[in-house]
Amino acid sequence: MATQEFIIDPFENQYLAILGGHLDENFRLLEKRFGVEINNRANFFKIVGESEHLNSVESVIKQLYQEIESKQQLSDEQLHVIVQAGCHQLSEATNQKYNDLVITTKRGQIRPRGNNQRIYVENMLSSDVTFGIGPAGTGKTYLAVAAAVDALERQEVRRILLTRPAVEAGEKLGFLPGDLNQKVDPYLRPLYDALYEMLGFERVAKLIERSVIEIAPLAYMRGRTLNEAFIIMDESQNTTVEQMKMFLTRIGFNSRAVITGDITQVDLPKGKLSGLRQAINILDNVKGVKFSFFQSGDVVRHPVVQRIVQAYELADKKQQDKIQAPKVSDSQPTDNL
Repeated sequence: MATQEFIIDPFENQYLAILGGHLDENFRLLEKRFGVEINNRANFFKIVGESEHLNSVESVIKQLYQEIESKQQLSDEQLHVIVQAGCHQLSEATNQKYNDLVITTKRGQIRPRGNNQRIYVENMLSSDVTFGIGPAGTGKTYLAVAAAVDALERQEVRRILLTRPAVEAGEKLGFLPGDLNQKVDPYLRPLYDALYEMLGFERVAKLIERSVIEIAPLAYMRGRTLNEAFIIMDESQNTTVEQMKMFLTRIGFNSRAVITGDITQVDLPKGKLSGLRQAINILDNVKGVKFSFFQSGDVVRHPVVQRIVQAYELADKKQQDKIQAPKVSDSQPTDNL
């Protein structure tokens, strides 16, 4: 065990009270997440724990205090984001690379949060095909759309194509009102939302009108060859094996593809193999293809989302263990006399 001491200066007693939270609950959260012990007397702090964790904890505490100084409060969301980033704190050399890694859009710069997001962005910028696999809320789709917008703005590609399989999850498309486009629009809404946030409603509408941005169901990709495009397929866990192969073979010259999905939320009919599951198994060593995997700890939405994902992961593990456990007969064998 190592010890690290530091002082927050200048300081205000009111800000220190906000920093600690009710009954020092914020400090207890840090202790639990980093496996350390935090003691403080006013603005003098002493941290005890594994040496590699101490700098991260000090950095998180100072960042939280700066947030309080600037806003006179500390929201649960900002607390979660700063603590989450601190959990993935890197070495000084890696931090420099992390700070330089940025996606630029008209609405500002987007930086990856945490090591897995950093790896994901690096893969998208350097690979022909990138898979982003993990639970909801880890930024897979958002970062992919941001990378696509960045590539378009830099004129590295001539268009953006966004697609996802329109799989019926408990409801039939035929019962929805409207024509085919109106029926599938709700399935593509998350992609629209990300574009609107980065480019604005008017610009997105103009780019769609000029076919610079195309948003379409996966079925519309068959028979096409997509050159000079940034292609994103969302919710890929709902592709069949045939659909995944079809999509991957649409990629043309000077194009990049990003495939996102969550293999724990497959809505395919029972007995149908997910194309994403098969792709993980057979494309792992293919040159130009990279995989990025996210865990529940990478969730950057409301803290309760992370806890929900962790609860489901635990339930799935228990169910899997139960299935794999050997069956033991309740009755004892008896000898026939």
